[in-house]
Amino acid sequence: MHLPHVLGLLCCAALAATAGAAAAPPLRVLIFSGQNNHAWQETTPKLRDLLAAGGRFTVDVTDHPEQGTAEQFARYDVILSNWNAFGPAKVKAWPESVRQAFLQFIRGGKGLVVIHAGGSSFYDWPEYQQAAGAWWQMDRTSHGAPHTFTVTPAPAAHPVTAGLAPFQTRDELWRRPGVAPGAQVLATAEGEPVALASRVGQGRSFTLLLGHDAACMDNPGFQALLRRGAEWAATGRVAPPARHNP
Repeated sequence: MHLPHVLGLLCCAALAATAGAAAAPPLRVLIFSGQNNHAWQETTPKLRDLLAAGGRFTVDVTDHPEQGTAEQFARYDVILSNWNAFGPAKVKAWPESVRQAFLQFIRGGKGLVVIHAGGSSFYDWPEYQQAAGAWWQMDRTSHGAPHTFTVTPAPAAHPVTAGLAPFQTRDELWRRPGVAPGAQVLATAEGEPVALASRVGQGRSFTLLLGHDAACMDNPGFQALLRRGAEWAATGRVAPPARHNP
């Protein structure tokens, strides 16, 4: 076979592969919202818009995760929790059917993303804490006022942080959060974990303890971790870093 013909076939194959990747359907995200000891009325729309930008994700929101069903969850690739039952919350527990549907969603191969205090719920439900990856641990975890600090990716390789440089942000930094056994710390700040990844059955969870309010979410580093973490939780892979870097 002549060399020009071979090169032509290779170019056609590369173009076809690129077109196939570009035609991949967007990942489907369901945000749990409607209740949080933080300003979810501002942060949920922010998270929705950040994920929807660029077309990699389509995003729906439910303000009543306690009414969820296995059939509803099955329509999505990843659940993002911006909901908690911390403090004087109206909903303090989920029905057993919702608990089982939630766990089976993740264990069956889908993803969970937890933002800031989104995992601070159900302290008598250890499977939830394991899935959440990190949480506010009563009588141990604390924080000071929001301040500027540097977020440093951990040296161990992981798709979420591959190629991501350290960055500065102004946010609320948790001290000594609860961390689930087996969770991998992906990034730290002042010696504290701020981003973690976990395996939950056949599924994955990504925890981002940054994002105290909508202004904190304007940080490009936060946005890179959010998008990468959501993609990894949904698929176990992340697109090339140049696509997501701030």
